[in-house]
Amino acid sequence: MTAPTASPSVALLGAAPRSSARLRTSGLFMGVASALAFSSSGPFVKPLLEAGWSLGAALLVRMGVAGLVLSPALFLAMKRQRGFLRRHWRLIAGFGLMPVLGCQLFFFSAMQRMPVAVALLIQYLAPVMLVVAVWVRTRKAPSALVLWGSVVAIVGLVLVVDISGASFDLIGTLFALAAAVCVCAYFVISERAGDDLPPLALAASGLLTGAIVMGILCATGILPFQAPAVSVVLAGVSVPWWMPLLWVAGIATTLGYALGVMAVPRIGSRVASFVGLSEVLFALMFAWIFLAEVPAPVQFAGGALILVGVVLVRADASSTGSLPPTPPAPGP
Repeated sequence: MTAPTASPSVALLGAAPRSSARLRTSGLFMGVASALAFSSSGPFVKPLLEAGWSLGAALLVRMGVAGLVLSPALFLAMKRQRGFLRRHWRLIAGFGLMPVLGCQLFFFSAMQRMPVAVALLIQYLAPVMLVVAVWVRTRKAPSALVLWGSVVAIVGLVLVVDISGASFDLIGTLFALAAAVCVCAYFVISERAGDDLPPLALAASGLLTGAIVMGILCATGILPFQAPAVSVVLAGVSVPWWMPLLWVAGIATTLGYALGVMAVPRIGSRVASFVGLSEVLFALMFAWIFLAEVPAPVQFAGGALILVGVVLVRADASSTGSLPPTPPAPGP
């Protein structure tokens, strides 16, 4: 009688947790790196807009270049999966119109009316909005911890926009809140990425979709297109226009979206939205270094409350790691 051998399923029980832990760890690193990349966009684009570039021109170049850099991933997915665009066009269109085009258009519109870090702090109320989305979809009231966290975050928002101060801008605040809605869509759609819809292919197709729509808006005159050959000042140094734009399009946007859509499926939308808060801190650092933008003390306090509120919301033990599963998009 031979000794029994371990079944493959038993042998894999020890390997699966380690593999899952590695995926989560890599996802966390990707999420932080994505936030770091994204955070440099505002401080580098804002001087261009102030020097005469139109928002449409800056975003068209940003999305177009990043989409082309990532396009090999899209072509590979189309080659491996017959009817790729036909099967996933709804998610691709949604990603291109909201997390890419909508988020950038609203955020940079807000950024033109308020400091970069303040616009980002308002935008990153998105985790609280995700909690409301779960409440509406599941009809299950959140816990007391979640409700308190949401209240703290809203109080922080009031302090960040500094309604009593002369710098308050209602339209800029509404733009930033609209960007927050688009950030919610970013986490929800990115979580749908996987073997059937490769994350990099999703990022590439979404960026190209956003660039095409932006090109149409500029070509028809709905949005102005102005791209003068100007110089801008970053950290006290005058540089030609193409240097900050090349960084934003070729590195910040490309790495931001690429690493972000790969991180969300690994760690879930709940953790990813929390990790994304680090973008606020990185952006504050970049804006301080390159633009000498320092928020008022009351806005620092408001930003801290927003962060505390979101931490409370996301630390709730009864929360799941992600939103409830969304029904798959209909096939062709």
